[in-house]
Amino acid sequence: MTFSIVATNADRSQFGVAVASKFLAAGGIVPAARAGVGALATQALANTSYKADGLALLTNGANAQETVDTLTGNDAQREHRQLGVVDAQGRAATYTGDECGDWAGGVAGDGYAIQGNILAGSRVIALMEEAWLGSDPKEPLARRLLAALAAGDAAGGDKRGRQCAALYVVGEAGGYGGEDVLVDLRVDDNEAPIPELARLLDIHDMIFGQPNPKDLLELNGAVAEEVRSLLGAQGYIAGGVTTTELDRVLASWAGMENLEMRLVPGHLDPVVLEHLRRLNNVG
Repeated sequence: MTFSIVATNADRSQFGVAVASKFLAAGGIVPAARAGVGALATQALANTSYKADGLALLTNGANAQETVDTLTGNDAQREHRQLGVVDAQGRAATYTGDECGDWAGGVAGDGYAIQGNILAGSRVIALMEEAWLGSDPKEPLARRLLAALAAGDAAGGDKRGRQCAALYVVGEAGGYGGEDVLVDLRVDDNEAPIPELARLLDIHDMIFGQPNPKDLLELNGAVAEEVRSLLGAQGYIAGGVTTTELDRVLASWAGMENLEMRLVPGHLDPVVLEHLRRLNNVG
């Protein structure tokens, strides 16, 4: 009742899963991943024990195919299961039991496994693979996974309809509070879950993204004057202040907007400026 992609980026520093289904909150059931270890998706008649057991196998040195073989080989209901796995070296495997609802199947290649059941047809998987292979390897993994998921949805996706979508990505560094989880977004019940997931990812990137040093603006001159005006319209500042004071007031406002990770003293991230403009209906 689900279609998913499990994948890693070119340097194997990130692993992730994107999934969509006509099923409530499949994002809480299907994906599992661990930085430096790999990722997997369990679906159809999902066996949630595959997640912990599969990550344990991968951690202990099993490759993707060995992990699939062990998990399904020990499962009396394996013909009702579907599973995709990518290991730390980017080796991938996919499994579809004979009793999974038609159309069901999958494909695996270097760094990715794509699978689905009760789909509109094999074209769903084919176009997901095409979107994955056609995406820029330099793009963030989350964006590439989302593009593949959207391609499957455009091809008909789950033939029963749409309800949920989720995106889960782990990496060696960069997660909130030092955690390895980089992206963990779910749309549990929505008529258009994948566009909604894309909207959430945009917000996530705005809040948690790191400023690009090449894009930073000096917080002086016309830029400072605009920031003073925009913050004033939000009730945070009035009149002229020093750059140091403007930094302080900007930080106070940014904390309320959850944008503190984008602050650089004496400078301004264009993403922060654009958000301020949107709040004031400017531009």
